[in-house]
Amino acid sequence: MEPSEETKLPEKLEDALVLKMYHNMITLSVMDKIMYESQRQGRISFYMTNSGEEALQIGSAAALTLDDMIYAQYREAGVLLYRGYPVSKFMNQCYGNCEDEAKGRQMPVHYGSKELNFMTISSPLATQMPQAAGAAYAYKLNKKKSCVVCYFGDGATSEGDAHAAFNFAATLSCPIIFICRNNGYAISTPVKEQFKGDGVAAKGPAYGINTIRVNANDVFAVYFATKTAKEFCIKQQKPVLIEAMTYRLGHHSTSDDSTAYRSADEIAKWNVHTPLAKFRAYLESRGLWCQEKEQELINSTKKEVLRVFAEAEKKLKPHWKELFTDVYKDVPCHIRNQMNLMEKHLEEFKEHYSLSSYTGTK
Repeated sequence: MEPSEETKLPEKLEDALVLKMYHNMITLSVMDKIMYESQRQGRISFYMTNSGEEALQIGSAAALTLDDMIYAQYREAGVLLYRGYPVSKFMNQCYGNCEDEAKGRQMPVHYGSKELNFMTISSPLATQMPQAAGAAYAYKLNKKKSCVVCYFGDGATSEGDAHAAFNFAATLSCPIIFICRNNGYAISTPVKEQFKGDGVAAKGPAYGINTIRVNANDVFAVYFATKTAKEFCIKQQKPVLIEAMTYRLGHHSTSDDSTAYRSADEIAKWNVHTPLAKFRAYLESRGLWCQEKEQELINSTKKEVLRVFAEAEKKLKPHWKELFTDVYKDVPCHIRNQMNLMEKHLEEFKEHYSLSSYTGTK
C-alpha cells in the first residue's frame, strides 16, 4: 500500500509527541513489573505483561484518535494507557475492587472504557474480530470520519472468527484496521508450526484486503503504518490488515512458563535490542533524553504506581448483590428470587463469610 504524494510521511514527529510516547512506554513497563511481582506474591490472581510489545501498542495508539473505536485482545494495555486511562483504574480492575468499572466480574487485565471508546476485553480468542467488523460497518452506514481498530495475536488467526471477520470486512468494504500482533508464539505454539504459508500478511490479499507487514519493534514504523492505514480506511472505506512483527519477551501470562518451549538464549537475543532501548537511543540522538531524565522518570513512575497499587489493595470488594445486576435492565423474578435466597443464606451462615471485605455489608 504505497502512500500518495499527499500522504507522504514526515521525517520526524514533534518533540512533545515522541516524549509522550516514550513516557507511556516506560509507564507500561514499570506497571508490568510491579503487577507481575504482585501476582507472584499472591496479591492478585492473574496478570499478563506487555514486555517487548510496547512499541506496537504505543506507536499504533498515537496514530489514532478517541473517535476511533478499539477492539483489543488482552495484551494492549498500552493502547488504553495512551488514550488516558489512569493507572489507578488499571489497579482497580486487577484487584476487582469496589471502584472497578467491571464490578469485579472480570479476570485481571480485561479492561474496558466507554469514555475512551475501548471495548471491554473478553478472554476467548478472536471473538472481538467479527464484532469489530460489524462496528466498522455501522461506522460506514453512519458516514463517520473515523475507523475501528481491531487487535489480535497470530494465534487468533487460526480461529474461525478471523475468517468471518476478514470476509465481512472485505465484502462489505468496512473502515477497519486489523492489527495482528505476531509475537512469535500462540502461547506455546511457535509461528513456524502454526502457519505453512507466509505468516498472516499473506492472508490479506486472498480476502481482497490491502495489507502491510511492519517491524513492530520500531515505534515510528508502527505509527506511520497505522496513520497511513487509517487515512486509507476512511477515504476509501475499505479494510487494512497490518501484520506487526514483534517478540513476546515475557511469559504468555503468569500461568505460563515459556522456558518450557523456548530457550533462554533465544530470549536473551531479543532482549539486546528491545523497543524501549531503540526508542531511547533515538531520543538521545535528538538531544531529548539522558540517563538523568531516564532515572527520574522511572523513579517517579514507580512511586506513583506503587501509591495507587497500595490504595487499590485496601479498597473493599463490590457488594455481593452486584452478582445479580446489569444482566437485565429490570431484574426478573427468577433472578430476584436467587438474590433473596443468597441474602438469607449469608444471614444464616455469616460466620463463614468475611462480609466485612465487601461494600454495604457488616
